[in-house]
Amino acid sequence: MEMLNTIEFYFQIIVQYSILLMECVGVIILLFTTAKSIWGCIIRDSTVRLILAKGIALALEFKLGGEVLRTVIVREWSEMAILGAVILLRGALTFLIHWEIKNEEANLE
Repeated sequence: MEMLNTIEFYFQIIVQYSILLMECVGVIILLFTTAKSIWGCIIRDSTVRLILAKGIALALEFKLGGEVLRTVIVREWSEMAILGAVILLRGALTFLIHWEIKNEEANLE
């Protein structure tokens, strides 16, 4: 039983650090995309909306991956319900952003 508790402890640590890594990557992508988009606005790049939408979509994918990983360590149903709502909202946002990307690409052609 002692060994099982030790394995569970290390598993939780690995998952928590993986969640943190995925969340950080999402934030870094979002910051980089924001800076690139601001520069695109300054130089009046016509594809700045597309660049921003693709960056936001990619950042959301990493954040969503972190939320999915978080489901592994959830202990209570109330936490699972909140987590499910967050996943649904981020999934809906991702869907809408991908729809916007398709429309923007069609407008550029």
